[in-house]
Amino acid sequence: LLLLCHAEEEAVIVSGLRSTDVFVGESATFTCELSHPGVKNVQWWLDGTPLHNNLVTEISEQDGRIHTLTLNDVACHDSGTVTFRAGSLISSAKLLVKGISLLE
Repeated sequence: LLLLCHAEEEAVIVSGLRSTDVFVGESATFTCELSHPGVKNVQWWLDGTPLHNNLVTEISEQDGRIHTLTLNDVACHDSGTVTFRAGSLISSAKLLVKGISLLE
């Protein structure tokens, strides 16, 4: 029995998510960069709810390493914790959506 051992390094998070404050109706973008491509089971979450690519939620990947989530036309109820998970790697950040006050 021949076992082939690849000294395959585990991917790591090179730069994680950053907390973002935006106003109602704006878009919020979160980016996470991994050390190498090909990490399986990539998923974005907002307050524990899995996010899927649609008109409001844009999920993209560049070179298999740079993962980007853009939430368009955010509302106050979108405030919460955004989490990026790739295999065993996790990065989280806060999204704060601010209302526009007419009382200045």
